[in-house]
Amino acid sequence: MLSELRTDPADKKRELIAGKDSSKLSLSDSTQVAGTTPGSTANPDAAYDFMSYKGILNYASPASGDGNAGIDRFLAALRDLKAGKRKKVRIAYFGDSMIEGDLITSDLRDSLQTNFGGAGVGFVPVTSVVATYRTTINHTFSKDWKDYHYKNSPPSNITLGLSGHTFFPASGSWVRYAPVKKPRLDKFEEVSVLFGPAEATTLSINDKAYTLSGNQPVNRLDLRADTGASPLMIKYGGPSLPFYGVCFESDNGVYVDNYSFRGISGVELGHLSAGMVRKMQEERPYDLIVLHYGANVLFRPELTDYSWYERPMKKVMDSLRNDLPGTSFLIVGTADKSYRKGDRYITAPGVEALLKVQHELATGFGTGYWNLYAAMGGDGSMVKWVEGDTVLANKDYTHLNRQGAAKVGALLYKAIMNDYRQAENH
Repeated sequence: MLSELRTDPADKKRELIAGKDSSKLSLSDSTQVAGTTPGSTANPDAAYDFMSYKGILNYASPASGDGNAGIDRFLAALRDLKAGKRKKVRIAYFGDSMIEGDLITSDLRDSLQTNFGGAGVGFVPVTSVVATYRTTINHTFSKDWKDYHYKNSPPSNITLGLSGHTFFPASGSWVRYAPVKKPRLDKFEEVSVLFGPAEATTLSINDKAYTLSGNQPVNRLDLRADTGASPLMIKYGGPSLPFYGVCFESDNGVYVDNYSFRGISGVELGHLSAGMVRKMQEERPYDLIVLHYGANVLFRPELTDYSWYERPMKKVMDSLRNDLPGTSFLIVGTADKSYRKGDRYITAPGVEALLKVQHELATGFGTGYWNLYAAMGGDGSMVKWVEGDTVLANKDYTHLNRQGAAKVGALLYKAIMNDYRQAENH
């Protein structure tokens, strides 16, 4: 039922849904510009208490003067997809171990594909420390790949891929992907191999020879033949080349790429080269970038000064905004995290302090903001998720289990669809 009506600066009413999720229905129609002038773009959603609000708050960037706030453009892309005006909508979901193994993203993807169409798991790297844990694709590989990534100081001439990894094969290296017996994941339709700049290199894909070559930061080999339920086996036989991963899609629908990297805070995205990001956007354009970090920022639970984190994250946001113009961004506020204080577990004091920083990034750069802490139930919610009758999180009082991740994926999908349906009515 409707619990609140308010008037924004344009004298249009917004609806606020009461109840467990309190998810807002968004006003903005992202196919229209509000008519504001540079430097005067309003942020009507600032009227909400971001610390307790469970829906998506959409902010416009005062610097750009763009009337499209938060995830408006992404919502417009979904409407165009539904109307048959475009074929694909893509989401790049960046995060740490909270999303590894396709946690959260698998449920978000499944719900979006059920509603808007699409089949396929999206981007999958060459190797992964959680390949055996992932249930949305069968993924095996040889152990002789050289993996350069954020944490092992790659040489200056190595360009990291969007996942934060770049893989180099040895002679005879291989990687195998196989579908799983789940809806929309049980066969391969459109397959794209992504690789970096290299001279002609040979490889075989299901025993068929291919030559890869390209001088761009990101190059793509498309395999459009339907492989059905058969696995995809890639073997290398020629000179080494930088290899990023493989993408699995169908000819239309929504795709959610999981870019998890264990142990990072998000500032590591500043190591991505502008040329690579822009070329990746050209090859596989994203309509929404989700930034979901926090667990590794809260390494000292009683720390409340996160200026050391805010400064580099502002640089990351500035770079991504410049390299991905016209793309919507959604910052996910950190989940609750508890620690032992005396004889019981309580919410770490740093949680709300970090949420304030993440919210300031959203308002400063004109992104959407979804407070996962609030969506979980706020103060003390992690204890309930760990110790409740239905166990939703692990006993480290930080990480979700599969059931908890599925719930978060469902909550985020609901928040997105609340905004989508309201925008659809304007």
